[in-house]
Amino acid sequence: MNSTIKDRAPTQSQRALDGIREMLFSGVFIPGARLSEPAIAERLQISRTPVRAALARLEQEGVVDAIPSGGFAVRSFAPKDILDAIELRGVLEGTAARLAAERGITPAQSLAMHRVLAEIDEVLTATHHALDHDPYTRCNAAFHELIKTASDSPVIEREISRLVCLPFSGPNALLMVQRELPEFHGSLLLAQSQHKAILEAIELREGTRAENLAREHARLARWNLEVAMNDDRIKARYPALTLVTG
Repeated sequence: MNSTIKDRAPTQSQRALDGIREMLFSGVFIPGARLSEPAIAERLQISRTPVRAALARLEQEGVVDAIPSGGFAVRSFAPKDILDAIELRGVLEGTAARLAAERGITPAQSLAMHRVLAEIDEVLTATHHALDHDPYTRCNAAFHELIKTASDSPVIEREISRLVCLPFSGPNALLMVQRELPEFHGSLLLAQSQHKAILEAIELREGTRAENLAREHARLARWNLEVAMNDDRIKARYPALTLVTG
């Protein structure tokens, strides 16, 4: 009986965390709205305890605000907050790439990165409208995860993982903006060329080059956000952008 409860608890907690994140970033709530634990629990079909824990976790991550009188509210973000988060991600991922280069990666890590990039190459053979976004998103996330792990630094890994929980700061967060642009396919080709250059620098043990390339790569997300915030058509299509105000 105890074993069953223990097995079930993480699932409930993760469902609460993922479910609330999905609601926040899909525009279900407006900035400043008070988050009702009973309503969220009913919507997610789980108890209030994991909902309460998930909201506390999201407050620590900076996604929601604690209300002095109790409870939590949807946080809004100034554009500079997101731009700063993207910039910081570039710094952290750049450091991860440099450490991977300086400390060296294993043949297995190298092979895994090459395989992911080969998958992205295959996806990018399709034209703009025929391109399958799901495998690209999966492979892009996998490559960034491999770089993070290759740093062999639990501190760097933890800080990157925490940072990308903020809206629009992760490596895949603003791909939806690129889909709306005529130059979408070209921007993915540019990102892929940067992936390959980062891996090459790591394998050649060129730490400074790997760091600079990774930092430059993160700036693609900055450009995407700036485009989105100045295009009413894109903002109308992606409700999560309402979280970015000002």
